[in-house]
Amino acid sequence: MSDTDSIAAIIVTVRQYKVMLDADLAALYGVETKALNRAVKRNLDRFPEDFMFQSAFSNFFWERT
Repeated sequence: MSDTDSIAAIIVTVRQYKVMLDADLAALYGVETKALNRAVKRNLDRFPEDFMFQSAFSNFFWERT
């Protein structure tokens, strides 16, 4: 499986938006999820406004793409 295929496999659709879950993105970079979230929150000015959102899992209807 190529790198592109590996990344495509972890993209999910949530309410018609293609997203990557923080745990999958952290695994891709080889860091803990907690560390990734802390780094993003410390550097919010470096990311677009819609880069990250947080919601209760029960609010999601998602399917693997």
